[in-house]
Amino acid sequence: MTSALTPGLDAAIQEGNRDRDRDNMRPTIDHFHRLLAEHPGNPQVLYELGGAYDTAGQEGCARGYYEQAMGAGLHGEVLRRCLLQYGSTLRNLGLHEESLAALRRAREQFPESDSVRLFLALSLHAASRSDAAVAELLGLAADRIRNEDVTRYEVALRGNAAFLADRDRLACGGSA
Repeated sequence: MTSALTPGLDAAIQEGNRDRDRDNMRPTIDHFHRLLAEHPGNPQVLYELGGAYDTAGQEGCARGYYEQAMGAGLHGEVLRRCLLQYGSTLRNLGLHEESLAALRRAREQFPESDSVRLFLALSLHAASRSDAAVAELLGLAADRIRNEDVTRYEVALRGNAAFLADRDRLACGGSA
């Protein structure tokens, strides 16, 4: 198993992503399959192949490659993206609890990621947990929107977010 990202492999990954056509992902999928054959078990190649399948709407295939990538030692920014995409894929497959678990892991490991918080809100909503979804979005807004119109109401936004999060916890029997 090769896990190193050499300059040549990095260039090949960039080439595969540069040439991607969202309307015809077959060439990109084939490209990453060839790279995986050359670099078996490489976590980033596994992730990129999963992402190609995901973009092609083949979430079932994507899921397996994301899981392999994480199991092979994916880390850093690529792990953040993988967890987000994996959580989104699980949501699209109707696996809401698994989606929430993946996105909560991403939220814990990458607390400054706005995109993780947005996808966590989507998965909470898909799991019929609208109070928690709105709480997440209110918290994100209070954290990130920095203008007088919003900061004036920051305490109220945070209070409402806490209220909704608590109401969600109570509705879920005390679990987060």
